[in-house]
Amino acid sequence: MLGGISIWQLLIVFVIVILVFGTKKLRNLGGDLGGAVKGFKNAINDDPKKEEKNADAQQSIAHEEKDATFDSVAEKTDADKQKDQEKK
Repeated sequence: MLGGISIWQLLIVFVIVILVFGTKKLRNLGGDLGGAVKGFKNAINDDPKKEEKNADAQQSIAHEEKDATFDSVAEKTDADKQKDQEKK
């Protein structure tokens, strides 16, 4: 016995909860709860040094990408110039 609650009482409460919420909502709630617990465990187990390494790698990638930007306005004007030359 769990603090004066019998198994039959737990089953009755479980059936009422299923009738009120439905199995789909309970399944989604269980999945969300499991995902939250998994994320919490991952956050606790993460090594701070790994995060620093990842941050440094991301900064270097961002710096490299900064130099390789795409200028859509310049591309559009180049395309317009080519069309004008083709018309002539």
